[in-house]
Amino acid sequence: MSELAKIESAAELVYRHMPPTPQYCWPLLCERAGLEVWVKHENHTPIGNFKLRGGLVYLDDLKKRRPEVTGVIAATRGNHGQSIALAARAQGLKAVVVVPHGNSVEKNRAMRALGAELIEHGDDFNAAKDYATDRAGQEGLYMVPSFDPLLALGVSTYGLEFLRGVEALDVVYVPIGLGSGIAGTILARDALGSKTKVVGVVSELAAAYALSFEAGKAIATNSADTMADGVAVRVPDPAAVEIVCRGAERIVTVSEDEIKSAMRAYYTDTHNLAEGAGAAPLAALLKERDLMAGKKAGVILSGGNVDASVFREVLAGA
Repeated sequence: MSELAKIESAAELVYRHMPPTPQYCWPLLCERAGLEVWVKHENHTPIGNFKLRGGLVYLDDLKKRRPEVTGVIAATRGNHGQSIALAARAQGLKAVVVVPHGNSVEKNRAMRALGAELIEHGDDFNAAKDYATDRAGQEGLYMVPSFDPLLALGVSTYGLEFLRGVEALDVVYVPIGLGSGIAGTILARDALGSKTKVVGVVSELAAAYALSFEAGKAIATNSADTMADGVAVRVPDPAAVEIVCRGAERIVTVSEDEIKSAMRAYYTDTHNLAEGAGAAPLAALLKERDLMAGKKAGVILSGGNVDASVFREVLAGA
C-alpha cells in the first residue's frame, strides 16, 4: 500500500468519529501578516485539538493487534491524554493518564469527563512519562507513547485535508511538541508530492527541537518552562528528530510574548481561542512576515484548550 493510500485509509477511520476540520482565510489575519494566510482549524475537533486523529488510529490498531489488552496508560500535558481517553472509550478500554503537577485545570477536567483515571506526578512532562512507564509495568497496562509512526499517520490526515483543500501553499507552520504534528504534516506533504515547505515552531523556553534540528540529532534541554504546555518538551524523540531533520525547512523559535500576542490576534481577528501551542505557528509567521512577503502561508491552529484564567491574563496583557 502506498503512503498516500495509508493516509486515506487512516482518514476513513478518523471520519467515523469526526468530520474533516475546516481551513479558512481570515481577512484580518491577512492584513496583520501582510500576505495570504490560511488557518487549519484543529481546534474544531471533538476534543479541541489535533491529537484525536492519532489516538483513534493507534488504538484501533492496538485493539486488532493485541486483543488481550484491557487498559492503556499515557503521559500527557492534556491533549494527548484527551485523545487516548476518547479513543480508549470507543474501544472499550480502561484509560489512565499521568500529568505533571500544575497541569491545566481544564484539560484535567476534560480527561476525567472522557472517562480517564487521572494521576498527577512530577514537575514536567518527562517526569510524568517516567512514572507512567513504571506504572504500566506494575499494573499490566499498555503504555501508549506520545510519539509513534501510527500516531503520526493519524495526524497526517489533517495535512492531507489542508494541502488538498488549499492549492499551492508555499509554506505551512506547525508547532512541535514531541513531534507527531510536524511528522504527520511532512508525511502528508511527501505522499502528495507537494512542494509546500514545512516549518516547525517551538518556544524559545522549550527549544529542544530547534537545537536538535541544528545539531542533526536529539538534544535535550534542562527545562521546558513555557506557558505553551503543548510544546513544553525537554527530551525530544530521536525518531521524530530524524523526520524533522529530513523533511522540515527550518525551525523557528518564538518568545512567550510573541505567543501571547498571537493568541490575542486569533481572538480579535477570528474570534477563535488558541492555546499557546496552537498560536505558536501564527507567532512564527508574524515574526517572519518580511521573509514571507508575497507568499501564501498556512498555519496549524493545533488546539484551543486554554484555561480561562490563563486566557484572561493573556488578554489583559494587551
